[in-house]
Amino acid sequence: MEMLGMDERTVTSNPNDNGEGRVMKKPKVVIITGPTASGKSKLAVDLASYFPIEVINADSMQLYRGLDVLTNKIPFSQQNGVPHHLLGTVSPNVEFTAKAFRDSAIPIIDDILDRHHLPVIVGGTNYYIQALVSLFLLDDLAEDMNESCLDDLPGVTQSDSSFIAENDSSNDSYNLLKDIDPVAANRIHPNNHRKINQYISLYARTGVLPSKVFQGKAAEKWGQVDNLRYDCCFISVDASLPVLDRYVEERVDCMMDAGLLNEVYDMHNLEADYTRGLRQAIGVREFEPVLKTCVVEDISKKEKELTEGSSTEIGETLSDGNLVEWLKSSSDSKSIILLEEAIEKVKVNTRRLVRRQKRMLNRLQTLFGWNIHYVDSTESISSKSDDVWASQVVESAMKIIRSFLSENESWASTVELSNLTGMKIIQRDLWTQFICKACGDRVLRGSHEWEQHKQGRGHRKRVSNLKSKARGLTFVDQKLEYSECN
Repeated sequence: MEMLGMDERTVTSNPNDNGEGRVMKKPKVVIITGPTASGKSKLAVDLASYFPIEVINADSMQLYRGLDVLTNKIPFSQQNGVPHHLLGTVSPNVEFTAKAFRDSAIPIIDDILDRHHLPVIVGGTNYYIQALVSLFLLDDLAEDMNESCLDDLPGVTQSDSSFIAENDSSNDSYNLLKDIDPVAANRIHPNNHRKINQYISLYARTGVLPSKVFQGKAAEKWGQVDNLRYDCCFISVDASLPVLDRYVEERVDCMMDAGLLNEVYDMHNLEADYTRGLRQAIGVREFEPVLKTCVVEDISKKEKELTEGSSTEIGETLSDGNLVEWLKSSSDSKSIILLEEAIEKVKVNTRRLVRRQKRMLNRLQTLFGWNIHYVDSTESISSKSDDVWASQVVESAMKIIRSFLSENESWASTVELSNLTGMKIIQRDLWTQFICKACGDRVLRGSHEWEQHKQGRGHRKRVSNLKSKARGLTFVDQKLEYSECN
């Protein structure tokens, strides 16, 4: 196993300063990301055979306690003694934000580095990772600014700070923000009430237009590869979509056999907020129809039988066995249909998650210049071969990390990877809002997101249908294919 030196955190002379200045080298961290079911957690543990690794979980649902089967937490028995942090430690009812993740992970990374170990951040929640490695959270920038920073902003006067937002209605907040700062309003979705209120609060407290803050020099460099908190080695475990789709379906079936429905039943609550905490996980809301119409009704019947006395043993409850088997054995065909529909929804939503994660990684490359090294797990997933996994995934990742940890000259040569793959950093545009009429006035933020949307199968199908309906007319409105730009 390779040992890590302390040179990553040592104050050294900067050759560009002619010996007069001193700079702090950025700590080195490895980030293993990629779509769900690609093998990220397994790779991190296997790499511990080569490096003194400690894992920091960056999966937004695996952070929470509970639903171990549903969230696919790596079991303790498979961690092979590798320390895992932020895994199953947060209350399931708490909304754990990207800021909370960042604030929790930074001191853990510092402690790992103090132990001369290598911090490895593992997970597919890319906005968590982006929040951690960026020097600041873009939307929290104003909260971290002092008065001197505000004074440097052009066009800001003390008289502006007299404004106080008096309208707290979520329905009117977006219109209020458009009146205050239409440029900033275009940057966010009309339903993102948290950011809307945050921007209004910024203006109320400081008199500074949010757009002036977020279009400043600091914000322009936000998230760029040369403006990160750490010296990062980005590795993405990836596989072809057809293979991932099949594996996702197999994995959901295995989860059902392992008691997924029992887990969801144990935390079922008709009054719960399913937009916060662990209940946001794919696989919770999908089973609501089953639990509401079948399980709850049959539990009441079961409890009545137990109370009045029956052949059922006292103390036996519905959740003592596998709920899937219990429902399938039921004579109620409705229960079976609802169960099968719920399982299919879990599979469909997981496949959609895979695609969103892939798009986000592409965005981090093209918009922010992240040098992401891809290791392909397609064959290992298809063949289910440990030898293929070791040779094609583990060994490839090991070589990437070994190069990253070596002298800067060696590591610098790998930075050219993005050029070899033809990827180019494009100018970020988050300030133009597009509305797709063909897709029911869907709001898209920035030209990059809009271009991706236009290439999507759903958009093209809707445009084609609309054109078919318009066939025979002398004029087809061009807005059916291209959005209005606010």
